[in-house]
Amino acid sequence: MKSFIHGCTSREIKNLQPIPNSPFSSCCERRMAEVAAVGWGISAVGWVVSPIITKILNKGFSYLGFHGSEKLKQLQTKVLQLELVLEAVEESPHRGRLEEWLQQLRSAVYEAEDILDDIEYHRLERQISSQPDDNLESNGRPPRRRNLVKMLQSALPKSVRIKNQLLNLPGHSNINKRQTVSDDSRIAVTTASPPFVVIGRDEDRDKILVLLHETENDGQHEPSRALSHSIIGIHGIPGSGKSTLAQYVCAHEKRGRQEKEAGHFDLIMWVHVSRNFNVDKIFSKMLEEATGNSCPQFNSLNTLEQKLEQALSRKRFLLVLDDVWYNKDDSQEELQKILFPLKVGALGSKILLTSRTRDALLALGAAKCIPISELDDTVFLELFMHYALDSAGIDERDRMIFRAIGSDIAKKLKRSPLAARTVGGQLHMRPTIDFWQDARNQNLLNETMGALWWSYQHLDQQVRRCFAYCSIFPRRHRLERHELINLWVAEGFITTTEVGLEMEAVGRKYFEELVSASFLQLGEKQAERFGASEYFTVHDLLHDLAEKVARNDCFKVENGWTGDLPGDVRHLYIESYNKTMITEKVLKMGNLRTLIIYSGNTEIPTEEKIFERMFMRLRKLRVLSVKIITGSHVFSFPESIGQLRHLRHLCFRTTLIRQVLPNTIAKLRYMHVLDFGVCGDLVFPSGEDMSNLINLQHIIATADLNCPNIGMLTSLQTLPLFPVKKEPGYELQQLRHLNKLRGKLHIHGLENVGSKEEALEAKLDGKERLKELVLVWDDESCSPEVEAEVLEGLCPPLELERLEITDYHGSSYPDWMIGGHKGPKYLRELELSGCSRLGPAPELFEFFIHLRSLWLWKSSWNFLPDNLEQLMSLHELKMYFCLNIQSLPKLPRSLEEFGLGACDDEFMRSCKTIGHPNWHKIQHIPRVTIALESTHSPHGSSSSSSIPVLYLSG
Repeated sequence: MKSFIHGCTSREIKNLQPIPNSPFSSCCERRMAEVAAVGWGISAVGWVVSPIITKILNKGFSYLGFHGSEKLKQLQTKVLQLELVLEAVEESPHRGRLEEWLQQLRSAVYEAEDILDDIEYHRLERQISSQPDDNLESNGRPPRRRNLVKMLQSALPKSVRIKNQLLNLPGHSNINKRQTVSDDSRIAVTTASPPFVVIGRDEDRDKILVLLHETENDGQHEPSRALSHSIIGIHGIPGSGKSTLAQYVCAHEKRGRQEKEAGHFDLIMWVHVSRNFNVDKIFSKMLEEATGNSCPQFNSLNTLEQKLEQALSRKRFLLVLDDVWYNKDDSQEELQKILFPLKVGALGSKILLTSRTRDALLALGAAKCIPISELDDTVFLELFMHYALDSAGIDERDRMIFRAIGSDIAKKLKRSPLAARTVGGQLHMRPTIDFWQDARNQNLLNETMGALWWSYQHLDQQVRRCFAYCSIFPRRHRLERHELINLWVAEGFITTTEVGLEMEAVGRKYFEELVSASFLQLGEKQAERFGASEYFTVHDLLHDLAEKVARNDCFKVENGWTGDLPGDVRHLYIESYNKTMITEKVLKMGNLRTLIIYSGNTEIPTEEKIFERMFMRLRKLRVLSVKIITGSHVFSFPESIGQLRHLRHLCFRTTLIRQVLPNTIAKLRYMHVLDFGVCGDLVFPSGEDMSNLINLQHIIATADLNCPNIGMLTSLQTLPLFPVKKEPGYELQQLRHLNKLRGKLHIHGLENVGSKEEALEAKLDGKERLKELVLVWDDESCSPEVEAEVLEGLCPPLELERLEITDYHGSSYPDWMIGGHKGPKYLRELELSGCSRLGPAPELFEFFIHLRSLWLWKSSWNFLPDNLEQLMSLHELKMYFCLNIQSLPKLPRSLEEFGLGACDDEFMRSCKTIGHPNWHKIQHIPRVTIALESTHSPHGSSSSSSIPVLYLSG
């Protein structure tokens, strides 16, 4: 798009500078109409104007009165007009001369937004307290009606005050027609993961594979020690596909390990290094990759290094160090530290590096440095068309036309795989010949950054804002889908006009668009006990783009940074906690909306007085996220937390044993997420104050919630642990009206439920969004007969995917598990733990025919049912502490993993004895693990003892 400024004279350009009360020229007015019609220019304020403006107007607050509402509608029109102005000047070659004025506009909109947020806050207070509409003027109540619009107008500086004579722009009707892409030229995003292929890299992959398995450079020597590993490097310009090639190599090696090919690696690890890397974080990531578990938090780097050496000792590993940076002017010492723990690996271990420069590879001692080859035109066109047209429902004639146009577009992209993915992703969502022809005529596509810029312009306006926000995180930071969406919601980036549609559902659409257009890229899934968690990253070049469009709104304080903080920062990320920085710099930034503090493996004291000052000073915070190791055991949040009335997202993940919340937390009407992660004890205020948190949707914590009457929080979607107690406020019926619950629900203390009728009060079958349910009896204080009645009344919803029953002492299964009536017919995972009286029930596997995973812990079963073979979807079978089982039935061919531990000794030996019938029955399973003791305690915590394990395959 051509900016309207491109068509103005130099004198007209000059008139656009921030001169108080200076009207725009007629030329600008005409060009503004063009901007409104085209509607997809890069928006300087597009990620600043919050949907809360429309939200406030739609509420129609009675205390505003008719006149006030009309004024706010006028204000909305003018704010949208401002957006068009800012879009227009964004691409101007004279943009630098307008930067100060643009920043004033951005600050003004932020301030107006905060005022509107205050209005909504007071409306919520009135709703909670059932106050009358009139006389809401004092004692914290909304200001007088006649002052509201005045406050909003005063937020705008004089030089940019919204007046008709200053902004003589198109009317509201034209603005409403503005859109990123016309609806008829865009198809719906149907998947969050676009088809990913590697095209034209087989020769490069095979060359690297040969080097990985040769022994010529193994055992190379340095003056001080012999090395068991050798280093190979790949280098090339950004966006050329280095990381993709390394992933392609790793995927081949993992297949070789699964298929028991000779010379496969015991461990395959992937670690992103980046420019401002931290040795602690690199070691932590290595340990996670080596063990398959989250890295514990250690108090010193030496302890972490020792644990890493233990995990790597005498193992032949392949380690990928992705995106290694090197500056000749800097010392190599930190870079070399990364390699220190690797000396303990077995001979033949390999390190594969990727970097933009050959110098970085040589600095780490690479024996071979391979430049990534450039794709030829034919192969690149195939790659581009895969992303642009694959699986699109287009007839053959049109497909030929699209391919001809696509060939011209591909030539502009200069063989950049990253450009092929992003530009192709946008074209795939808009399969119209006109749109493709317009893209072909864009000179922006001639360079990789230009192609990324063009792709960014075609994102939906609010999606652009969400993408820019990603620049607050360090490069290649692991972004988890739900966490990022919750942050967008908290920041007010999500908007919808559809009645009843939840903000998070809209956020998921935004997320899917970013993934479909390759602005977010799916990383390798992290293995967990059940399933795998996904994470996403932003490519370095796209991170550069996000930083550019976000400007100073987002800022990171990374390791070694000692400068000043820009005064106009709204979203701040601090990589390492620093008390001095917090008190001397951060607390002066009263306009902060986001403060994220992350500190790795260094223990720091958690001082309540620091947070007391933080809560008093940073009153505009919407997101506060603190993830640190502490030297304390108990933390009581200061009462001043009630001052953060804009706060929506509180994350406080520490190593604290006990966290205590004050009564004033009930004042946080906007609170959407409370995230305390792994914690021992979490104490909420008593009484009914918590019911005032009418917007609270997610409580994330591993601890029991000491929160009575939680049933009043009817907006809750996430409630991980619910303890049933014989105390008021902790009855099972508290769950009755929490029908928005989703994900996982863990209920324990079920011995405190006295009858089936009480269990039915929980209405579990009505919680349709629950995917995982854990039912636990903590002791045997009630009879087996009562337990059986209670379990009968706890019928889960039909859509449940995972069920765990622990320490149930009844001798029968409920009808909903074996009778074929109601119940979760599509259950995928079942775990029975400590259910000592239950016997094997063939009916179980006639009902749960879709099972993929079956776990038995401390089971009294004396055999596995013969019809287990009929479970054609079963992928995983694990049995631990099952002392009565002596033999295996015929197992389904679909099994991929079999685990056995702490069972009958003779039974386990038979499974390891070549030729035994039990041995024959598991030979078709790729991964078999037989341990002399269980690898986990019955409730999922890792065993602390050293366990000898025999790997029969994989």
